[in-house]
Amino acid sequence: MRAVLPTAAAFLPEKHDLGSLREAAKHCEGCPLFANATQTVFGSGPARADVMMVGEQPGDMEDRKGKPFVGPAGRLLDQLLEEAGVPRERVYVTNAVKHFKWTPRGKRRLHGKPSSREIFACRPWLEAELEVIRPELLVLLGATAARSLLGAQFRITKQRGQLLESEWAPWTMATYHPSALLRAKDQPGGEELRDEFLADLKLVARKLSELK
Repeated sequence: MRAVLPTAAAFLPEKHDLGSLREAAKHCEGCPLFANATQTVFGSGPARADVMMVGEQPGDMEDRKGKPFVGPAGRLLDQLLEEAGVPRERVYVTNAVKHFKWTPRGKRRLHGKPSSREIFACRPWLEAELEVIRPELLVLLGATAARSLLGAQFRITKQRGQLLESEWAPWTMATYHPSALLRAKDQPGGEELRDEFLADLKLVARKLSELK
């Protein structure tokens, strides 16, 4: 008989709204990542956002501040959302995994990629956020977020920027994570990566304009 993997499901509150979910998530021990994280980093933004953006996991700064997308990748995302014409007040941001996974390197804490089990364990929080927000457009930032909701076979390299129908939103799209743009900034092809990401955000802006 196969063992049942632990998940965050047992920590979800009876009432699903952003306030109760955020409070309950503070006490989540659905996977081992909580033990080394400073705190749970829940999503942020309006409860009736038209756009929901899902990244991988909090980074070092997000873990310390308790808010998603407040580090360098988040600042770049805000900059490019403005450049693309996507109003930030219509966007809710969160992550597939709510605790920072890291390994020590001297005084630094280096990002560690969440495992499939950790992503699976945290998925009840993400599903609850989707249930509450019911976004018109769901934007998955990076491979971890895309595979969390679209399956392990999804490939950013082949399906990036495509508007898809999914059970989660009328329009779903996967694109790069802004941290990938930062890593590629001074590398060959870095400018092209930025242009492609910006083009995806402009597509989101056009879809948003159709909702007015």
